[in-house]
Amino acid sequence: MNVSLILIVEDEDKIAQILVDYLKNDGFETQVLNTGLDAVETVKTTEPDLVILDLMLPEKDGVSICREVRQFSNVPIMMLTAKVDEVDRLIGLELGADDYVCKPFLPREVVARVKTILRRVQSTQNTNDSIGQQLSYRSITLQCDRYVCLISNQRVELTPVEFRLLQTLMASPGRVFSRDVLIQFSYSDGRVVSDRTVDSHVKNLRKKVSAVTGSEELIHSIYGVGYKIE
Repeated sequence: MNVSLILIVEDEDKIAQILVDYLKNDGFETQVLNTGLDAVETVKTTEPDLVILDLMLPEKDGVSICREVRQFSNVPIMMLTAKVDEVDRLIGLELGADDYVCKPFLPREVVARVKTILRRVQSTQNTNDSIGQQLSYRSITLQCDRYVCLISNQRVELTPVEFRLLQTLMASPGRVFSRDVLIQFSYSDGRVVSDRTVDSHVKNLRKKVSAVTGSEELIHSIYGVGYKIE
């Protein structure tokens, strides 16, 4: 059985060590970086299963790191932040983070969320066969067994949440999905997710699609209801 590697990018030694201790206690391997300088290169070379990323880091901040990582990888990213303002939380999600935890936090909660995210990713990979290994609509193709998105034959990196959102919409073109339904398909842990968070993920997904397709609008919002692809 493969052991999941968790990359922790946190400049406060005490916090980093607490995370290491709790994660190792639950059977995870860990690697720690105390600055953001080498974080992107480390993700490329070690290919961790999940990244715990502090928002405020010396030399390179978490926002910049998240943005750069999303150019080449859909590795799950959990943001750590001392900022509690909702806009700051959504900044990370719009950049492609999969979850966030506010400081101070309970270490057991972080470990529980790590497990949930990894289960969700694995569950998505394991259940892709139920809707076919490949899903196509217009210029978009999802290779579900490989977790790959191709738009006009160009590979586009999506976060796990973005992939599941697009997968849900593409499975039934023309059908309008409410935000509540999209939450159910995209989050399997029963976590409370606001409509605003769903809108943020859809906004980011639209940007990635339109960056390749140009002016072609595929994901449509239905006022007061939700979203559809058509």
